[in-house]
Amino acid sequence: MRLLYFVVIFCTLATAGSVMAQVQVDYDLEQAARHDPSRTVQIFPNPAVEFVHVRLDHINFDKVKVSIHNIIGNEINADTERIDEHEIRIRVKDFDAGYYLLALKDDQSNFRGTYKFLKR
Repeated sequence: MRLLYFVVIFCTLATAGSVMAQVQVDYDLEQAARHDPSRTVQIFPNPAVEFVHVRLDHINFDKVKVSIHNIIGNEINADTERIDEHEIRIRVKDFDAGYYLLALKDDQSNFRGTYKFLKR
């Protein structure tokens, strides 16, 4: 009887511990999502015809390196225009139709991200 009682208490405590661990993991993921700059990147319109706008809410574009690559990895030269400190516009009108990769890199905040867009 004592053994059964011990097993029930042990299982109850083990379950409670795993629930607490799951709550902590969910909280950590939520915190990371709030502070992750890659979650604040907006690329629009997608698919694009003439221009692609890139907006970074928490990073200033002054020190961000922008490069565009075709789907096989060749870098494409593109005209960029700064709209404000958090948004740029890239002219894609002369690009061939297809998928392109937009790479953003900021050494100051260690932000790096690659995003796909479609040119029609």
